[in-house]
Amino acid sequence: MAYSKILLFGGSFDPVHNGHLAIARAATNLLAVDKTILIPAAQPPHKLNQTRAPIQHRLEMLRLATADDDCLEVSDCEADRPGPGYTIDTVRHFRGIFGSVALLYWLVGGDSIKDLPTWKDIVQLADECILVTAPRPDCPIDWPALQGVLSEEQILLMKIYVLDTPQIDISATDLRRRIAQNLPIDHLTPPAVTDYIHTHDLYRS
Repeated sequence: MAYSKILLFGGSFDPVHNGHLAIARAATNLLAVDKTILIPAAQPPHKLNQTRAPIQHRLEMLRLATADDDCLEVSDCEADRPGPGYTIDTVRHFRGIFGSVALLYWLVGGDSIKDLPTWKDIVQLADECILVTAPRPDCPIDWPALQGVLSEEQILLMKIYVLDTPQIDISATDLRRRIAQNLPIDHLTPPAVTDYIHTHDLYRS
C-alpha cells in the first residue's frame, strides 16, 4: 500500500507513557493520516549528556505499547545511525521511503518551539515537512523565538497546524523518578511497559 499522509513522531520515549500515546492517537485522527510512525532517538542532540535507557529497550517498550494499534508503527531508523540523530536526516530518510508526493508531518511538543532555532537545518526542515505542534499543559508556545529564523510564511503554517490534542500532564522525567523511588506507575504507562521496566530493572539508579 502506498501511503500519502504520514505523521512522524520522534522523541526520547524514555520511557513511553500514556501521554505520548494519547497525543499520537489524537494527532493521527485530527490529521487523518494513513499512519503515524514513532521514532525513538538513539542520541537526541539536546540530551547527549543525560542518562537514558538503551535504544533497544526504548524500542521494545514502544512496540509493546503500540502492539494493539494498527495506526501506530515503530521505526528503528535511528538505532544504528552514528552520532546525534537529527530530525532533518530522519525526515529525508522517510522521504526516500514514501516518495516525493507523500505529505510528511513532524510532530513537536509546544514546549519545544523555543528550541527550534537550534535544530539542524531548521529552515530546510520547515520546507521539507509540515511541522505540527501538540500544546503542553501550562506552557505557552513561544512563537517570537522563531522570528528571524523561519520566514513569516513558515511560521504562519506552523500556527495553522497547532493541534487540539489532549494536554496530559505526564512526563518521562517524573516517570523515571517514580520508578527510582519504587512508586507505582501503572496509571502512567501501559501494563506491558510497566512489566518490561520491572523485568529489566530499568531506571532504578
